[in-house]
Amino acid sequence: MAENTLVVNEKVQLEYDGDNKVFLGFWIYIMTDCVLFASLFAVYAVLHGNTFGGPSASEIFNLPYVMIETLLLLTSSFTCGLAMISLQNRQAAKVRLFFIITFILGLSFLVMEIKEFHHLTTIGDSWTRSGFLSSYFTLVGTHGLHISVGLIWMAVMIFRIKKTKLTHANIRRMKMLALFWHFLDVIWIFIFSLVYLFGVLNK
Repeated sequence: MAENTLVVNEKVQLEYDGDNKVFLGFWIYIMTDCVLFASLFAVYAVLHGNTFGGPSASEIFNLPYVMIETLLLLTSSFTCGLAMISLQNRQAAKVRLFFIITFILGLSFLVMEIKEFHHLTTIGDSWTRSGFLSSYFTLVGTHGLHISVGLIWMAVMIFRIKKTKLTHANIRRMKMLALFWHFLDVIWIFIFSLVYLFGVLNK
């Protein structure tokens, strides 16, 4: 009996140590992503006034449209938080449900962003027209690419939860997924404030 208890304790300790290393590595990745986005924000700050005769931010940004995008993404962050609460309570069905809702909201956001890009390129305001548009497409497009990765990751986890339930590995991955998703929401708040809101108000 004592030997079995010792084996279980050793297993738990190994899992705990392994989790610490994985989360440390993931935090390092998040920090490198922060550097990436900080660089893109800096480039945008330098180039946002370089329209070269093309349209300015106030001429092409549709603030009500972007506010709907923002509402979708912030709501997805809330439902992701509900999924984590359900995860703590080991309620697999609710975890899947809230992640499915989060996925739908995130996908809706991404579709709206793609439509916005398509509209701009259709009317001739693509990333090749000016330094402003180039920096804008790069910054917002990089965020959209991260959203796409998050959605793929989320879809995989929804499938894994259904198939293998709340295993230790699944719980660890979902915690990292939630951290990644909340990070993208924070980045979007900066994009909305510094790119869209400032661009529309700074006429």
